[in-house]
Amino acid sequence: MRIEIFQKGFNYSQDGEGNRLVYHFCGCNMRCMWCANPEGFAEKGGVLSPDGLPYTPVSLAAEAISCKAMFFDGGGVTFTGGEPTLQFAALKESLKLLKENGIRTALETNATHPDLAQLFPLIDTLIMDFKHIDDGWHRKVTGVSNAETKKNIRAALAAHPHTLIRTVLVRGVNDGEEHARAFAAFYGQCDTSRAAFEFLPYHEYGKKKWEKRNLPYRVENGFVTEETVAMYRRIYEEHDLKVIRT
Repeated sequence: MRIEIFQKGFNYSQDGEGNRLVYHFCGCNMRCMWCANPEGFAEKGGVLSPDGLPYTPVSLAAEAISCKAMFFDGGGVTFTGGEPTLQFAALKESLKLLKENGIRTALETNATHPDLAQLFPLIDTLIMDFKHIDDGWHRKVTGVSNAETKKNIRAALAAHPHTLIRTVLVRGVNDGEEHARAFAAFYGQCDTSRAAFEFLPYHEYGKKKWEKRNLPYRVENGFVTEETVAMYRRIYEEHDLKVIRT
């Protein structure tokens, strides 16, 4: 069972707790206008396992086991993308092997896969990206509906013990007080006692990657102010939502 990966490396605390070995899976069903990793759109990747062959769940788990000494401060393995759930069978088997070998797991996902809940028992930290609360705007800036994302967020908040929900804040897209209040109202319908929330201010780290691939980068002046971030924090905290910054 082959796994297509376009990037891997260690990262501290930004994609789960502690020092983590992060695998970027190929393929994505969204086309977020501000995506920092447009190379993840492709379904094939060039990163090979240590034996010089394409990754499989077995070879990925073997590599992770060999790195156990590096997983300090509660670290482990994180799967991100692209969108890792597009390689669902390989992702599930990889998570299973890691858990069997005592390695802590994290998944970063756009939460659109209809069977995402099947993975909950295999994930220690579930990181879900929620782009826009309004379905029309969500379709406009990502290319897909947010209906499945909402469904999976509700399921995760009801069942998963360690969920982090992130939202990239983009000027002119979702930076208004009405957006913050709509997000908070949605979460207010759920049990958020075991969840945390994070705001990621827009950046242009991926812009040159888009240009290198001759892809049109359509965000102009998407930067938000510290006041916008503070406004989101205030409204979330008014709704007893735990806000963190990694």
